[in-house]
Amino acid sequence: MKIKDGFIVNKVGSQHVVVPVGEASMERHCMIRLNGTGAFLWEKLGANATEDALVQALQTEYAVSGDTARADVADFLDKLRAADLLDE
Repeated sequence: MKIKDGFIVNKVGSQHVVVPVGEASMERHCMIRLNGTGAFLWEKLGANATEDALVQALQTEYAVSGDTARADVADFLDKLRAADLLDE
């Protein structure tokens, strides 16, 4: 899975903000803030990652348990799906 085309993350101050670009900016008028973990996962999704790969990356980067990483990834992916930002 990966992030749909037409969305990028910009860092504004200490915040990571997802904004639509190109044609997507004509269809959507939104900004989504990401915390550091969300920005990390967003970057990984740019490389067309699997859910298991995201869990592994989160465990490695943040030294969290497998259960915590899996729950956090599932929550993040659910939010991306709800906002229609994920290509699966």
